[in-house]
Amino acid sequence: MTRIVGVDVGGTFTDLAYFDEESRSFRTAKAPSNRGDEAVGFMDGLTRLGPVAALDAIVHGTTVGTNALLERKGARVGIITTPGFRDALEMRRRDRPNTWGLWGDFEPVVPRDMRLEVPERTLADGTVRLAVDLDAVRAAAAALLARGAEALAIVFVNAYANPANERAAFEAARAVWPNAHIAHSAQVLPEIREFERTSTTTLNAYLQPVVASYLGKLDEALAAGGFAGSFHIVQSNGGVMSTATARRLPVRTALSGPAAGVIAAAAIAGAAGHADIVTADLGGTSFDVSLVAGGKAALAAQTVIDFGLVVRTPMIEITTIGAGGGSIAHVDAGGLIAVGPESAGSRPGPVAYGQGNTRPTLTDANLVLGRINADRPIGGKLARLDVEAARAALDAAIGAPLGLTPEAAAEAVVRVANAKMAGAIRLVSIERGHDPTRFTAVPFGGGGALHVGALIRDVGLKGALVPRYPGITSALGCIIADIRHDQVATVNLSLDGLDAARLDARMVEAGGEARAVVAGAGLAVEAVDVVYELDMHYQGQTHTVAVPLPVTLDGAGTGGATGSATGQETTGVTEAIVRAAFEAAYSQAFSRLLPGIPVRIVNLRTAAIGRRPAFDLMALAPAPDASLDAARRGTRPVWFDGGWHDATIWDRLALPVGAAIAGPAILEQPDATTVVDPGLVARVDPFGNLIVERS
Repeated sequence: MTRIVGVDVGGTFTDLAYFDEESRSFRTAKAPSNRGDEAVGFMDGLTRLGPVAALDAIVHGTTVGTNALLERKGARVGIITTPGFRDALEMRRRDRPNTWGLWGDFEPVVPRDMRLEVPERTLADGTVRLAVDLDAVRAAAAALLARGAEALAIVFVNAYANPANERAAFEAARAVWPNAHIAHSAQVLPEIREFERTSTTTLNAYLQPVVASYLGKLDEALAAGGFAGSFHIVQSNGGVMSTATARRLPVRTALSGPAAGVIAAAAIAGAAGHADIVTADLGGTSFDVSLVAGGKAALAAQTVIDFGLVVRTPMIEITTIGAGGGSIAHVDAGGLIAVGPESAGSRPGPVAYGQGNTRPTLTDANLVLGRINADRPIGGKLARLDVEAARAALDAAIGAPLGLTPEAAAEAVVRVANAKMAGAIRLVSIERGHDPTRFTAVPFGGGGALHVGALIRDVGLKGALVPRYPGITSALGCIIADIRHDQVATVNLSLDGLDAARLDARMVEAGGEARAVVAGAGLAVEAVDVVYELDMHYQGQTHTVAVPLPVTLDGAGTGGATGSATGQETTGVTEAIVRAAFEAAYSQAFSRLLPGIPVRIVNLRTAAIGRRPAFDLMALAPAPDASLDAARRGTRPVWFDGGWHDATIWDRLALPVGAAIAGPAILEQPDATTVVDPGLVARVDPFGNLIVERS
């Protein structure tokens, strides 16, 4: 495989990165996203890179699932469950939208009349007290179909301990269900805790028709273009999966696009010698932040997409706020400036786009301040941005009500947005015990590099690393990401007197299953690693700690990268190994142990990781003949700290390695603009990244 394209579909632009492994050529492209039919922007971007038929592989980071959840535009779902449990989805964890508020409401994605009960009962120890009534299952499925259900979720209590009833119900329902949008909880999340299992399985069903329809449109369009290569999707955990897995488990795409950006940022920063970073992805609709410590992105076992929409599947920890380039600025009821969360998106877009929007956005503010070149807008769609329209909109919405000039209003909007971004970074760093002075910001997305100075100054970060191509970093992450498959199972074992052989057998079986999914993905890998983690706690505790196990598989068929050919499949796990790992993890989390209290193993987590060939980031390096003279583009007035300054303008991609650009300066390129504030200096490293630090 030599020609691969990474595609990241965002709210405003579709970003693409093309790499030919044989010739080491690298190209980028941007196309406007088409909200509602993202396949249009997807294909538009591909054709800008050349013939689709010439490609060997496409890896796609998508926000289709995320948007469907946030906008409540998924499919009509029916649920079949155990008597007495039809309201688990609505009761949640008895939480509330506003923690300190007395009022709030919640409407589940599945109304109560679409949640039906059938006779069955499995006990917590796995004993089947009452076999499922299959006639009742078929009748319930028929009733849900008659009520307009497009997808079906079967969730029985304690199916994690024994899925026999659930599987039998699944087979009975499948015989009468007219499509493939049907699943049971043991397929999606065979883990204890009925609400999280119900929520995740239901949201998976909620997304199945949406994601399947989207992928179907892409498959048809790609086939029409002559594409005969492999097509894969980025998961929320930063790994890659086949489109078949994405159709079966679309809930794993909930943070697909942002996760790809974190993977790329970590790889770029790691190659440049920065192991501790904070990623700052500023797109058209949102600002996504993630912390990478020691070169490793943090994985969370679950996330909340919106209030009550809980997804329990491994995903990179990403904090999202509504502060994108298209976020609309306004004066709120208290007379204060607010930015977002409402966004103008790609259509109509910022006021300066001239597509009908009259409310100013963050992009309009940066344009009025001279930080964005009106004659060289990113994306290539528009010939010029309308500065005067943006200026008038800021004056009407912000300046006139508050008695500010248009420039002062624009600066105020940018400052408010910067404060929101700084707050998000503090949330993932200071509030989790990390010293921000040790971390380097990695701003990317179409607008991240516009705010690099504020990220350093307002949070007190060490500095910043701006990738060579900030606007397509997430698309680059699609190319870099490994293949990965995660799965979980509740084992519920006591650590005291642990039956290590029983645990080892479960681990070997789970490792083989995960490895088989990776092998079936259809992408070349150099090795496959199988890693294990246990969820453990002291008896009586509710929450668990994640305990990585320092063991690997040894055996042909399910082995790791160097599995033996002996056929003796084992992980070598022992009670002593598990206890030592638990005590290390618990001490790190809570700084103490609780001697004398029994320890339990709740869940076994398994991940198979197919290591893709390493992407040589030197392919992005500046040309050997690059020079400062060729990169200089003159000067223009840019507004900083209450006044205009003459800033030097540079063609960023023409800068040579080692160049040092002192602020105030503007570095322009087709996919993004970098602003170097007064008092900062940006240096070009050997990979073409900009290392921005205080002078």
